[in-house]
Amino acid sequence: MPTAAIATVVKMIEALPEFAQERVTERLREYIEDLEDELAWDQLFDSTQQQLSRAAGEARDQVSAGKALPLDPGQL
Repeated sequence: MPTAAIATVVKMIEALPEFAQERVTERLREYIEDLEDELAWDQLFDSTQQQLSRAAGEARDQVSAGKALPLDPGQL
């Protein structure tokens, strides 16, 4: 069941001429696709937080122990 906000947007779109409805629909599709991509990235990022924290801790430990070398962009 659509929310009141969705029903309002649908009514607004339906009030537009057909060519404008097509433009709005296409933009909404693109926006929803982008939003789905962002949500997928957010979920992936959230699922790797523990690993990232662990790696950051190891890097700090190596720097503290003098085992880290300065970054040389020429070596990348």
